[in-house]
Amino acid sequence: MDVEITADFRNELRSHFPALAGETIFLENAGGSQVPVQVADRIRDYLLESYVQLGAGYELSRRSTDLVNRAHDFVRLLMGGEGGEVILGSSASVLLQMLAECYSRVLKPGAEVIVAQTGHEANIGPWARLERFGIRTRWWEMNPRTFTCSLDQFQDLLSNKTALVAFPHVSNLLGEIVDVRAITNLAHEAGARVVVDGVAFAPHRAMHVSDWGVDWYVYSTYKVFGPHMAALWGRNDALEGLTGPNHFFIRDVPYQFELGGPSHEGCAGLLGLADYLEVAAGCGVDSDSGRSVVEQAFDVMTACERPLQARLLDYLRSKPTVRIVGPEDDGPDRVGTISFVHSEKSSRAIAEIVDRTQIAIRHGHMYAYRLCEALELEPEDGVVRVSLVHYNTPDEIEKLIEVLDRALD
Repeated sequence: MDVEITADFRNELRSHFPALAGETIFLENAGGSQVPVQVADRIRDYLLESYVQLGAGYELSRRSTDLVNRAHDFVRLLMGGEGGEVILGSSASVLLQMLAECYSRVLKPGAEVIVAQTGHEANIGPWARLERFGIRTRWWEMNPRTFTCSLDQFQDLLSNKTALVAFPHVSNLLGEIVDVRAITNLAHEAGARVVVDGVAFAPHRAMHVSDWGVDWYVYSTYKVFGPHMAALWGRNDALEGLTGPNHFFIRDVPYQFELGGPSHEGCAGLLGLADYLEVAAGCGVDSDSGRSVVEQAFDVMTACERPLQARLLDYLRSKPTVRIVGPEDDGPDRVGTISFVHSEKSSRAIAEIVDRTQIAIRHGHMYAYRLCEALELEPEDGVVRVSLVHYNTPDEIEKLIEVLDRALD
């Protein structure tokens, strides 16, 4: 969908993010995005007006219970998750660890889990630790020249022993969008479930988890303009095979998998994100309600981002001392999470120069520790990562480039 983004519309979107009015330029959004005022207001209103426990039966408790239920419904809508349920928790790491522990009780010794080397540790460590139960980890290795995990190698790893496949939709270091449907189809043909880490994808494109056919899909709501929470979508038939960690007498899904329950005020904030998406969807396109608003809003966000990532990638390609870690071109299968290393300077030194100018970026392994090792990078120094989202501007990218000109010399 072609969407024209004007400077006025960019400014209108930015006006909903109070933090952007300060002096800091936020280009470390892959670590956590800013929130629109709609999210903050909903959290404030909940805490001051209806901060009570759920399920108590009195009117205020019924309203709060309804709010939490509606938050689950909204996230399911946001994820395109018909035919499944949304489990809310404090982080993707916590939710994936919980999921792995659930599987540890049903997988038999000798079963295998294929884990992509390109993943965030949140979707690697919990599965690798199943080895203590006799579950074998099979590593889907990355080609260090292409930065990809090939489907040919994946097919070689699959067998009748494969129980699960865990991989990222987008590596939070490399920035490339992989073909989830193709991987999922191959895994299902072998009888395996798939667990997809969508944390680095979700801020940039609309999710379609049902259409992709995945069994499990997780993302961090605090990296998609919401409160510090995460969501795990599970297909109904995948959920039926597991027992959640909550108290034995709690059998309802998703509560069975939400030990202690989700953050109530966070759920209020998630409903505020729904309000903001209606604003973002209003860039000269028709919008009604529900799923179409989500898809149109993310079309707008993509249109905002693409010129910025193209400009930064073009600049980095012009520097002979710089190696982009990930796809060098600005294709449709790339998001604005851009990593690079310098042939002579450490990533730490470059990031420190940039940080002193009130431009927020980051260096290190980005919790893709094993990926850095595979790339023969010292993980603690790792890469320099710039991660932009739709509320960033061309002017901010130009200011970054001015600073990088000094830092890279």
